Amino acid sequence: MFRTVTELADGRELIYYDSAPGRDRRAPDRRPPDRVPSVPELRRDPATGDWVAIAAHRQSRTHLPPADSCPLCPTREGRESEIPAADYEVAVFENRFPSLSGPTGRCEVVCFTPDHDAGFADLTPERARLVLDAWTDRTAELSARPGVVQVYCFENRGAEIGVTLPHPHGQVYAFTAVAPRTAKHLAAAAAHRAATGRNLFEDLLAESRAAGERVVLAGEHWTAFVPYAARWPYEVHLYPHRRVPDLTRLTEAERAEFPRLYLDLLRRFDRLFGLAAPTPYVSAWHQAPLSGGGELALHLELFTVRRTADKLKYLAGTESGMEAFMNDVAPETAARRLREARCPRTRPTPCATASGGSTAAPPRGSGRRPAGST
Repeated sequence: MFRTVTELADGRELIYYDSAPGRDRRAPDRRPPDRVPSVPELRRDPATGDWVAIAAHRQSRTHLPPADSCPLCPTREGRESEIPAADYEVAVFENRFPSLSGPTGRCEVVCFTPDHDAGFADLTPERARLVLDAWTDRTAELSARPGVVQVYCFENRGAEIGVTLPHPHGQVYAFTAVAPRTAKHLAAAAAHRAATGRNLFEDLLAESRAAGERVVLAGEHWTAFVPYAARWPYEVHLYPHRRVPDLTRLTEAERAEFPRLYLDLLRRFDRLFGLAAPTPYVSAWHQAPLSGGGELALHLELFTVRRTADKLKYLAGTESGMEAFMNDVAPETAARRLREARCPRTRPTPCATASGGSTAAPPRGSGRRPAGST
């Protein structure tokens, strides 16, 4: 991975990530140096202890612009964008409309490809690896910033999710307070350690692999499974077999296997419902906070709000009002359907899984143990 750090006209940072050296990234941002005024505020809810970001300036952010006005495409004659270069591989820049900035944290946009009409599932394994390297680099750099306690890399895909820019991209948030879901993980892991003397996440992975019926695919270093108490109709958790706190601690072998397994998983989601349109999803990396996260485990959670070809899962009264999830699809059924969503044999190359890995679940009872503006 080769990175070039530069600056946009309004002073925001822009970083190009390339797979080979020698790319000229000196193209200047010729737009006026007008920075969007933003003063996000963090307020703590005394009733729950949760922190809420107040970012009223985001009401004016760009919303579903036409393709010829996309701010994430490379700059063209007469069409300037957030990316001054005429082409790029992966680019990361500070969000123009951040939910967090200054003392409240930082928000970055990660552009996966210059191809406006592509998706992450359309990337080559090599490009997906470059994105993984960019996520890792951002995790390391943002973790070193004063006040940052946790780094969160994620992708929202699809208007059904609430995406405001259809160009394939993700985001990185640097939090200055531990996220509520992470706080729940910390409490559950501490309780499990006190009750059993073991690590919660190691046990979850081992139990899922041993039972088999909720495993979607597995490789030498990673396993993807539907959790026992899945909240979403189709929800998959992807774990490295070796417990690590964050992306920076993965080995080269683990990094090398990840792209093909992850691309296979995304393509299975796209084939689930037999629709021409891609499946909307949220893909979220859960990384341990910088302090007190020794019991947690790096993993990726992928889920869709689509429950059938013509129905979405809405967070209505029970979920939004009481945080009590109701799932319409049994996790075992979801895993079986995802296992069956294999790539057609007419397209063997894009659908290939990780070298040496298997897309099938381990035998039941085998007892195998784990070896911008959005």
